[in-house]
Amino acid sequence: MNRMRLKNRSRAFVASLTGAGLLLISAMPNTAEELFKSSVFTPVNGFTSGVEGPAVDKSGTVYAVNFGKQGTIGQVTPTGEASVFIELPEGSIGNGIRFNKKGDMFIADYPKHNILKVAAGTKNLSVFANEPRMNQPNDIAIDSKDRLYASDPSWKNNTGNLWRIDTDGKVTLLEENMGTTNGVEVSPDDKHLYVNESNQRKVWAYDLSADGKLSNKRLLIEFPDFGMDGMRCDVDGNLYIARFGKGTVAKVAPNGKVVQEIQLVGKRPTNICFGGKDGRTAYVTLQDQGNLESFRVDKPGREWAIRKK
Repeated sequence: MNRMRLKNRSRAFVASLTGAGLLLISAMPNTAEELFKSSVFTPVNGFTSGVEGPAVDKSGTVYAVNFGKQGTIGQVTPTGEASVFIELPEGSIGNGIRFNKKGDMFIADYPKHNILKVAAGTKNLSVFANEPRMNQPNDIAIDSKDRLYASDPSWKNNTGNLWRIDTDGKVTLLEENMGTTNGVEVSPDDKHLYVNESNQRKVWAYDLSADGKLSNKRLLIEFPDFGMDGMRCDVDGNLYIARFGKGTVAKVAPNGKVVQEIQLVGKRPTNICFGGKDGRTAYVTLQDQGNLESFRVDKPGREWAIRKK
């Protein structure tokens, strides 16, 4: 075979490979996902305006309070199908929800000053802790030892308290006469507790000891406008804070700097949690929309990672 024929065949072979490669590339699906872009997850007004306290169990089911009517706990499948999980006793209304490592659900019941418990794998409801001195237990956080921390605002007085609830149900007052305490969260390393004051627009950080005591209180961040509600940490310690009235979720670094704000469809976010198959789906409850929104994030949520250990 002469050199010219060999060169032409080589060119034809390369062209065929190039063409096949282009066809292959064009046929491949676009797997890149858009992060921090919020969209409606459940239908508008499926929950009441009291929708709050989202939390995700080990199976990926999302729970939030007040589905259909006040005094219920709603459950939402990963595809967005919502239904009633349980109804609370007469006069009880839930707010924050958290799960321990065993899978027990804990619910802040603010009218009755209770922390309720639903045993893992059941719908058996009991009073885990009761504290008549509470104004109204609002949001709750949980550390890696399954101790709970509850914010306790007095909205009419613009004040609030902070409590710890041990695994035996014992309640301890950690601080009183704060601002309107609301969102509360533990850092991924269990060494810090964060609490925000909605009306004062401040987020406080504490050192958290191994036995659940607080020290070294300092201001993490103060916002110039709008209120705050619930908040959660990702595995890097960034706080995702619901900016009530602004219609955003602020991502705040451990040093108190705002990394970014995620725009929501609704304007009154009340709380946030993380779930999905990889812990990187954020679910946000919206008071003005009576529903949940969701968006993808870059790092898993703290609690999701704890449950996977």
